[in-house]
Amino acid sequence: MLSLDALGPEWDCPLGSKDLEEEEGPGSGGSGLPPPSCFPGSWRHDVGLDCKGSPEGAEARAWTVHYYSLLQSCLQQAGLPETQDRSQVPRTGCPGAEATLCVLGSPSTFLSVLLEGGVQSPGNMLLCLSPAWLTKVPAPGQPGESTLLVSKAVSFHSGGLTFLDDFVPPRRATYFLAGLGLGPGPGREAAELARDLTCPTGASAELARLLEDRLLTRRLLAQQGDVAVPATLAFTYKPPALLREGDASPGLRLVELNGKEGQEALVKEEVGNFLHSEALGDALQVAVKLSGWRWRGRQALRLYPRAELGPVVDTVLALLEKLEEEESVLVEAVCPPARLPFPGSPSPGPELALRICAVVCRTQGDRPLLSKMVCGVGRVDRPLRHQSSLPQTLEAALAAVQALEAGLSAEQRGGRQARTDFLGVDFALTVAGRALTPVALELNGGLCLEACGALEGLWAAPRPGLAAEEAAAAPLVETMLRRSARYLMEGKQLLLLGAGGFSKKFVWEAARDYGLKVHLVDSDPNHFASQLVQTFIHFNVTEHQRDEENARVLAELVRARGLQLDGCFSYWDDCLVLTALLCQELGLPSNPPAAMHLAKQKSRTQLHLLSRHGPPWPAPSLYAVPCCPLESEADVDRAARQVPLPGVMKLEFGAGAVGVRLVEDASQCHEHFSRISRDLQVEADHPGIGLGWGNAMLLMEFIEGTEHDVDLVLFGGQLLAAFVSDNGPTRLPGFTETAACMPTGLAPEQEAQLVQAAFRCCLGCGLLDGVFNVELKLTGAGPRLIEINPRMGGFYLRDWILELYGVDLLLAAAMVACGLRPALPARPRARGHLVGVMCLVSQHLQALRSTASRETLKALHDQGLLRLNLLEEALVPGEYEEPYCSVACAGPSLAEARLRLLGLCQGLGIDGPHYPVAYFLSHFK
Repeated sequence: MLSLDALGPEWDCPLGSKDLEEEEGPGSGGSGLPPPSCFPGSWRHDVGLDCKGSPEGAEARAWTVHYYSLLQSCLQQAGLPETQDRSQVPRTGCPGAEATLCVLGSPSTFLSVLLEGGVQSPGNMLLCLSPAWLTKVPAPGQPGESTLLVSKAVSFHSGGLTFLDDFVPPRRATYFLAGLGLGPGPGREAAELARDLTCPTGASAELARLLEDRLLTRRLLAQQGDVAVPATLAFTYKPPALLREGDASPGLRLVELNGKEGQEALVKEEVGNFLHSEALGDALQVAVKLSGWRWRGRQALRLYPRAELGPVVDTVLALLEKLEEEESVLVEAVCPPARLPFPGSPSPGPELALRICAVVCRTQGDRPLLSKMVCGVGRVDRPLRHQSSLPQTLEAALAAVQALEAGLSAEQRGGRQARTDFLGVDFALTVAGRALTPVALELNGGLCLEACGALEGLWAAPRPGLAAEEAAAAPLVETMLRRSARYLMEGKQLLLLGAGGFSKKFVWEAARDYGLKVHLVDSDPNHFASQLVQTFIHFNVTEHQRDEENARVLAELVRARGLQLDGCFSYWDDCLVLTALLCQELGLPSNPPAAMHLAKQKSRTQLHLLSRHGPPWPAPSLYAVPCCPLESEADVDRAARQVPLPGVMKLEFGAGAVGVRLVEDASQCHEHFSRISRDLQVEADHPGIGLGWGNAMLLMEFIEGTEHDVDLVLFGGQLLAAFVSDNGPTRLPGFTETAACMPTGLAPEQEAQLVQAAFRCCLGCGLLDGVFNVELKLTGAGPRLIEINPRMGGFYLRDWILELYGVDLLLAAAMVACGLRPALPARPRARGHLVGVMCLVSQHLQALRSTASRETLKALHDQGLLRLNLLEEALVPGEYEEPYCSVACAGPSLAEARLRLLGLCQGLGIDGPHYPVAYFLSHFK
């Protein structure tokens, strides 16, 4: 769409007049008051905008009223209901135990963030319309830092519902994002509020001062981001240290000035050389502008033909007088617009220019993600700005910024928790060597975000309810929740039962990263993790016949050591029931021990669910599978008559598919029962698979269909998140896992069926709080339950979910154990696909010692060519084996990830006639 806005008198006004004082955004009037209200529509004005105990002056009150009216106008234009005033009945909430995402700034700038926050974390996304609604108080035990408290805010909920709320007691912010600036409005107060907070902040005045300096960011992008920038000549008055450091950048000429007077000869020489340099390429015009924090968002811009040396020099000299320390005058090439469809074609109207606007967000692992890109279209003979054009439908920029921030001190960043979580990048689309080339003009905070939100707003009216993947702010909100979870859990004291084996080494690194204080109970006094925790208690956790007694003994040991615990949990099968009993003794949050025992014993799980016929429909009984427990040879004959064959025999308390086998008839049932009874009797025969509970077995009906894992996060009986993965066909008659993919390739309806089946089975067993792994088969008649693992999923699952969705099941489990609702996005989106295969020592010993050695696999992992999860430490073959490792490949689509993995397995010697990887991946299409 064409921008036909009037240029206004300031565009051609004489130098030094009003053109150097105007701002791009609202509030350009020069006084401290907001612009006169011009919002169409009607809404209630008799709302409680006053904050008790924090009176506002007339100017601050005017801005609060202005922002409230602006919010109502934005909501109305998006087809959303008016804000309801609930301030007469204060919200009590759970101070310190809930995510509180607080935004202070213009509603139009942050509307997309606020609405997305209402979807992902209803009631926890808060907009403060005034700094008076917030209070900084000194943080106990953290000198120089403060906690931010929210007394009043507009809360955002699903469906675009908003409420004006008071909070008594105030809510503690777990994430703060503010609109910053030196112009009219609350920007200065916002900058002070954001400084030196204990909670994560998505911006600070110190970082904004650096990132919105055009000269500094262009040099940063050119040097570290490998991003094209306009050819620029900069006259800098006493430049900051960051500009004086480092090498020169191509196309950027920095002239350092120690004074502002007597520079005529230098300026004329430098400008003359620049205008005749090859760096300007095909540019026919140059722009002269000021650069620096003070000039952020200003319209101080003059355009000149490239051949006019005199006017350019005069303008530069005049602008030099306005400089303060660390500010610059820029002379830059005006990128020639792309002529579409090709140069020389007749134009039916004014020549058009494109301004591309991208929003880049920081995601899990500090990886930049391009969230959305829109463009503005306008006439080439007029300056194209954000708010003078309509939006239509780069990671390198944010990566460069992150590298810069990594080298700054906490003071330079504006606080220990301050960092840039999103970035706007403006590009002009030009032609270089007959190729379309985007040239980075500047970085900004809210303008690009607002532009993307404006585009979403244009779609919202005809199509209420923007699809999740179209929301530019979605990755930012996920980051806000992720950092909030870290903040809520930092310093929590956790008792962990069972260190686990080699595959759980990630736990200790994650605990250190999250700032968790872990106290460990384990049977092995020499476990390597005993040196990585706050407290180690050596205790035999495998004597399950004495779990109730052991829970009382452990509780006394905890009290005797004076441990002040926030929570207690386990991810190790052997310790799940004991953990629930111990939590009961200590008064800590947990599922009932009876529910954990019911889920731990596989036949009891199925038989209990088979008896659950009542409403609501569908009842859990629809998902259960007939089975029969086996404790003696006599039970085998009875079971073979009761359970339709072929069937599956497995250990009642087993794990890792050890000892699981397909049986065709009664004789095979007897044979397998005898073998297991002989080979797997006590814990020492195969540690970690639950033999401390005994070696009782069960026989269950064999279910045809595809196998799937559903990893759930539950809190208070509510389903917070679910992640579905697909498994490949197994090597019958065994059931050791062969291959997997995530996210699922199923249709949305089938995925929803699996999630509901897993959720209802957990509720049916009394599992209301925690992270659970549910194994199911999808048959022609719907989902059927294989088993419930009442703990975090094993093998590669935690790693894959963290990589694809940015959700850490370990942290979620720890939060639930502390009685905290996990701060998770309501609908996590996968950032790609992973497809993997398992390597077995019995099938791959030769390859694992040569072409696919641990060192080779690790090197490929470090290069990003595969994703490696080592599950065992040593290459020890055995009859009852578990996978040695998982090798996976990532891709933008399931098909591409699958093809990459197949080629890799063929090259490494993992694929072969004895282990046909193509067959194991055949379900993933």
